[in-house]
Amino acid sequence: MESEEARPYDVDTHLPEEMGSITAARQIARRTLAELGYLGYHEDVLLVVSELVTNALVHGDGPPVLRMRGDADRVRIEVSDAGTDLPEPREPGPVNGWGLHVVRLLSTGWGISQWDGGKVVWCELTAPGTDPRRPRITVPE
Repeated sequence: MESEEARPYDVDTHLPEEMGSITAARQIARRTLAELGYLGYHEDVLLVVSELVTNALVHGDGPPVLRMRGDADRVRIEVSDAGTDLPEPREPGPVNGWGLHVVRLLSTGWGISQWDGGKVVWCELTAPGTDPRRPRITVPE
């Protein structure tokens, strides 16, 4: 059986180094979620994608790269850039923004990985009922 880490990415997109990439990343994520049949909250994923791409554009170096993979129950999002400065969670609010705080609240896990060419900020989200921290929502028939 192939390990989870060895699975290929469903999406690997190099984005332009411009703020319009946030909208493009959301469109790519929306299409990917539909193709995966992801059962979780699509708006949560789109918000996290927006935050990670925004952070890469504002605080990183070079054009960001969006990677996504997953299935109906789980999605992993990675945004990389050539910057070497690591993001630091700050007190959320109007002055510092809400970025990594939102990512932390909506995801089941997140982190930062460094490599010779820069860094990757990643997170994972799961559909309700697949993570004990998120309640299963049932809709009456």
